Order: sequence, then structure tokens, then C-alpha cells
Amino acid sequence: MLYENKKEIEYVILVAVDTGEARNGKGVSADVETSLDELGELAETAGAVVVGRMVQKLPHFNSSTYLGAGKLEELEYMIYETGATGIITDDELSPAQMYNLGKALDTKVMDRTMVILDIFAAHARTSEGKLQVELAQLQYRLSRLTGKGISMSRLGGGIGTRGPGEKKLEQDRRVIRSRVAQLRRELADVVSHRELTRKTREASVDPVFAIVGYTNVGKSTLLNALTGADILAEDKLFATLDTTTRAFTYKNEGGKQRILLTDTVGFIRKLPHNLVDAFRSTLEEVCYADYIIHVADASNVDRNDEIKIVYETLDMLGVENKKIITLFNKIDKLDNPDDRLGMIDKRAVKTLMISAKRGDGLGLLPQTIDAVLREDRKCIEAVLPYKEMSLLAEIKKSGEILKEEYLDDGVGIQAFVPDDLYGKMMRFKKD
Repeated sequence: MLYENKKEIEYVILVAVDTGEARNGKGVSADVETSLDELGELAETAGAVVVGRMVQKLPHFNSSTYLGAGKLEELEYMIYETGATGIITDDELSPAQMYNLGKALDTKVMDRTMVILDIFAAHARTSEGKLQVELAQLQYRLSRLTGKGISMSRLGGGIGTRGPGEKKLEQDRRVIRSRVAQLRRELADVVSHRELTRKTREASVDPVFAIVGYTNVGKSTLLNALTGADILAEDKLFATLDTTTRAFTYKNEGGKQRILLTDTVGFIRKLPHNLVDAFRSTLEEVCYADYIIHVADASNVDRNDEIKIVYETLDMLGVENKKIITLFNKIDKLDNPDDRLGMIDKRAVKTLMISAKRGDGLGLLPQTIDAVLREDRKCIEAVLPYKEMSLLAEIKKSGEILKEEYLDDGVGIQAFVPDDLYGKMMRFKKD
């Protein structure tokens, strides 16, 4: 069961260690600055106010306190000056680092993982989503029970206290492990139900397209625009967590084509391992899809980095050899049309520039989908005897009819069909 604690505003300082080469002229790696910007968005989504940020260049993280001794003193003074009630580190802390930081700074210490888990807890809507979030949070907190100290004792409210809550932290490891085992059993039942749903979709022979992308690129807005799904779509990170599948039917040369679109959880830098494990059954929806629609934010100057992270996550999930259509979304936010130049995705077989919000470019999506589907279908001309009308129904459902003519000896068909259907039609093929 999830407990919702009283919301309180937290004033936080963002902290990062830069172990890379300086590339932006300020002595701080550009990717660290970008990651900190994103951490700021995460903090704001979780309800915090960012009052400062600090970066230290080190060859590697301090295994005891994350930061060096000199920076710790500087950070302690910054906390005093800004009135910060806590800090958020851009990397996941070990139990020892979290304990030692809390003790040295006498303030609440959070890391990126804690903030992401907190956001997931706030946005979980379905029973499955709540189970997955609670499992991830308990696994995260279980490893930190030995280091309660200041960092845990100060969790009076705010980030990191949604979900299982402090009650769980006061229980011993045995009780928490028992709860984790129970959650795993409940999720196993959910996974079994999901498998049945997948098999039902497979039996329908409708092609399945999984919509993937970095968080907050407009995946839910796209699904709403195409299917009228009415899914929550907000301009914030992880606005929606739950997987949704909707049918999308459009007209083509053969009449109508129906496909299934599955919205998925957004990806992000440094996605917590506990979260990946807990949400694996949801994330694996991508693995079972026939094709992928990858949505990227055309207006984001860091879009290439986000695209890279999306593909790293797909590779981690074992998604291979699936054809990808990339949609560069939010072109309505581009000030200069020339900004569209250079937007490429080498792993995609097709790319489009769109605005899911305004509808720009969406009219080209059906023919783009058709082009991809045709690459996996074969064109055949055949005359089907009237006693084989069940085969005609199959063609209409899983293929694309270009020409249909009723003759004396049967129905003349010209169509693009999948391999299995092509084999069934070969005996009726025109010479």
C-alpha cells in the first residue's frame, strides 16, 4: 500500500561531480551541465525549488562523501546562505555516501534515483503502476536501512517520502523483504494477465507499433492526436507512466489499415536499475511490438544525446532488428525553418517532422507506416474462388488490397500480404 505524506516545499541545491573533460569553457563538462539542468526539472516536477547548484571536478567520486573535503565546506556555507533544506546529487549515492553527507552537512540528502522514484510514486495511477513503484522504492531503501542517520531521520515530508513512506523504513529487513516478496508475487499475476493480453493482440494480426522516446517528448500527445485516447499529456517529466494500447485506423489505397499503438514509459539519463527491474514487464512491451515509432523533441538542442539514450535503453532491453520510424516532434517550437536541417536518425528507416500538438505533418504518417509495412509484405495477384472467402477476410485484416474485382470464377485480388498469407495464396496466383 502507498502512503501519501503531507506535501511541503523543499529548497534544494543540485550537486554533481564532473569526472569528464571540460568542453564548455567554464571548466565543467557540457554533458554534466545538461544532466544538472535535467535534474533541476526533476526536482521541480517533484515539488522542490532549486536555490543553487554546485559542480566539483574530480577524477572519480569520493567513495566516502561523494565530494572532496574542500567542496563539502563550500557546500555547507551555500546551504546556510541560501536557506536550503536539502541537497540532491546527480548520481546515485551509496548508503555510506548518503550517511556521511547527511552527517557532515546536517541536512537532508537525496540523490537522482530518490527523486525519480518520488515522481513515479506521485504519478502512478493503475494498480500495476503502484505495485511497480512500491517495489522499486523498497528495494532502494532496503539497501540504505543501515545508514539511516541524519539523511533518513530528517525525512519528515517532501521528496523521497511518497510511496511506502517512513513507516516502512522503521521496520526491520525481514519485514521489508517479506513485503518485497509479496509485491513480486502480485506483479507476477499482473505479468500473466499482460501475457494473455499480448496473445490476444497477436491473434488479431494487427501490426503493433510501440511508441518510445525520451520523457516529455510528446508520446502521449501523439497517441491522443491519432486515436483520441484522452491520455494525460502535460509538459512535465514522467507525466504518464502506465502503458496504453489503442487502435489507429486510417485510409489507404486498399481501403483501410488498422494498427495498434502502444504508449510506453519515457526514458531518461541514469534510469535507476531498481526502476528498470520493477517496470521490466511494462518496458518489455517494446520487445513484443512489431515496429517502433520513436518520438524525439526537435526543439531540444540536446536531442541527439536523448536519441542516444533512447537507443542505449532499447539495447539494454534486448530490442533488436525492429524497423523504426522516427518522428521529430514539436517543430512548432522552432524559430527558424533551417533548424530542421541536420535532423537525422541513422537507425530509423523513415523520419518525419511533426507537431503532435498542432497536427503538422501527421497527415504523412499513414503513408509512412504503409511504406514500412509494405517492406515486410509481398505483392501478389490472384483469383480466389468464392468458396475461399475466409481467405479474403484474412487479406483485408492483415494485408493491403490494391485491387478487388468480382469475376465469374472468383474474386480477382492484387494485394500486399505478409509471408504466411502469401504462402496460402500461392495456389491461386495468376500466371
